[in-house]
Amino acid sequence: MSQGRRGRIYALATRTVACALVTGVALAGCTAEPERRPGVAERSSPAPRPSPAWDPSPSSVAAVGDSITRGYDACGVLVDCPEVSWATGGDARVNSLARRLLGASALPSRSWNLARSGARVAELPAQMARAAAHRPGLVTVTVGANDACRDSTALMTPVADFRASFEEAMRALREVSPKSQVYVSSVPDLKRLWSTGRDNAVGRQVWKLGLCASMLGAADDLGPEATRRRERVYERVVAYNAAMRDVCARDRWCRYDGGAVFAYRFTGEQLSPWDWFHPGLDGQRRLAEIAYRNVTAGGRG
Repeated sequence: MSQGRRGRIYALATRTVACALVTGVALAGCTAEPERRPGVAERSSPAPRPSPAWDPSPSSVAAVGDSITRGYDACGVLVDCPEVSWATGGDARVNSLARRLLGASALPSRSWNLARSGARVAELPAQMARAAAHRPGLVTVTVGANDACRDSTALMTPVADFRASFEEAMRALREVSPKSQVYVSSVPDLKRLWSTGRDNAVGRQVWKLGLCASMLGAADDLGPEATRRRERVYERVVAYNAAMRDVCARDRWCRYDGGAVFAYRFTGEQLSPWDWFHPGLDGQRRLAEIAYRNVTAGGRG
């Protein structure tokens, strides 16, 4: 062994022993360095890229989606009531997500309700493009109920088409506003809404007009065919929620509600007194509470 080699080994051993004598605890500067061959330059490791931090206080809010976000039937018969929307409404009784995040005075200039009653997921890319033009701090998404609520189960949007439209909507946003955060609300459990409202005489009469016939049609029929029909709608809603969850998980600025709205047990007090299906005033308030908890929660989501 050469004299230089022995010297390097001796220095390394001395350093190791000295560190071991200091209370037996590894201290900064005492970690032994690997020996490098003469003439070989040390390579520095690249600094790890920090994970993006979710902002719990976005500066503006845009809402896209369907009648739930428009507050349909929440304060009048067969009309939109955007003032009580869970997402962007200004009504203090609901205390919408935007009102909680921005304050009431900021709503006219920093929140936009771009949803449309009756919209299905195929319309979402166009809505998202309009939202992107505002470059909002946060976009809320509620869609899917109308894709399952059709005249028959055969007309429900196929899951693959639903996923493709949702992916297209996210691309439309990212092309213009790559850092807007997205909060995705799960589709409510339509079967539970049927179970909750079917005992109400007014609700049953309104449902006969064709409201969500795939689930609400022949509301009193508990036979095997009607039961299978409702189960198919239920399964399709579950599949829609899974698709949105998966697409959202691939976007670093997207947060899915974890199925919170789907799992929420709406009672008669939270449903519209005019159709016993859409969220009423109290239902909109509950949706705002769920959204606020999810948007302001710590962590990536």
